[in-house]
Amino acid sequence: MIIKKFLSYLTFRKQDGPKSSYLSMMHGINRISIIMFLIAVIVMLVRFCK
Repeated sequence: MIIKKFLSYLTFRKQDGPKSSYLSMMHGINRISIIMFLIAVIVMLVRFCK
């Protein structure tokens, strides 16, 4: 359930509830930071395994 919600959050699917413009901007920034973190972890793992 949590993984499904997380994946729908990252794939920009609509979620229930009213949204203000500030809330949607905050979600966008959160998505960018999560994606950047995952890329950094992947880069670190690749460098560590070499």
